[in-house]
Amino acid sequence: MESEIFYKNPKTILNKGTGFLSGYTHSLNPYTGCSFACSYCYVRQMPVSLFRKKEWGSWVDIKQSAPIILEKELKKAKSKDKVTIFMSSSTDPFQPIEYKEKLTRSLLEVMLQNQPDFLFVQTRSPLVKRDIDLLKLFKEKVRVSMTIETDLDEIRKFFSPYAPPINARLKVIEELVNAGIPTQATIAPILPSSENFPKRLSEIVHRICIDDFFMGDGSGGKRTGRLGIEKKYAERNLEDWYGPDAYQIVYQRFKKYFSEDQLFISQKGFEP
Repeated sequence: MESEIFYKNPKTILNKGTGFLSGYTHSLNPYTGCSFACSYCYVRQMPVSLFRKKEWGSWVDIKQSAPIILEKELKKAKSKDKVTIFMSSSTDPFQPIEYKEKLTRSLLEVMLQNQPDFLFVQTRSPLVKRDIDLLKLFKEKVRVSMTIETDLDEIRKFFSPYAPPINARLKVIEELVNAGIPTQATIAPILPSSENFPKRLSEIVHRICIDDFFMGDGSGGKRTGRLGIEKKYAERNLEDWYGPDAYQIVYQRFKKYFSEDQLFISQKGFEP
């Protein structure tokens, strides 16, 4: 989606890890807003979106002073205690504007100068491969989590038409793994997929996280319910894939290809 761009100078960039991210000391969001505009995104129901009163995906704020602020805040935080960072919880750090702005890349450079104890990078964008050179330098202190909700691109187009194609994401997962970067494939939220999905992933990655609307939207599925996502499932006669137990369809399939120490459910898959 083409988004209106705004440049901002926030007072802070590291936020305390709370709720779903309570396993982290901080969360880090280079941008506010996300032009991938996924229909099911729980951020649509959060204050950052609701107070804006504009369609989610139609605007993106660039936190242009973020690298300078991060350098100061990171040093201060590390002087006090262990620092673990989740990037990002309410935006995609590698959404299209990152091609031009390179803001996320600059934040990685800052963190390499004063490394956190652990950095979790959550994205659904193939652009992350651009920064393989930097990510490799974190060694075991980083994990890249590539969202891949389904292996069926027609399903991806129905639920998130502005998000990157499935095959492009699969290719990047393989590139990250081959580069020696700790990587997981994150089926979150689960969307209808084929029985071949786990086999396909087992050939390229060895860590899987499965999450759904009910465990992962921070409200037991209430935020997702207010978005009317269940109706989208009904449009395609996919009701069996929507509900608090639907994740078991995917989980049971993946158990045939991944061991217990490779397969994680919801919050455990995102922890440091």
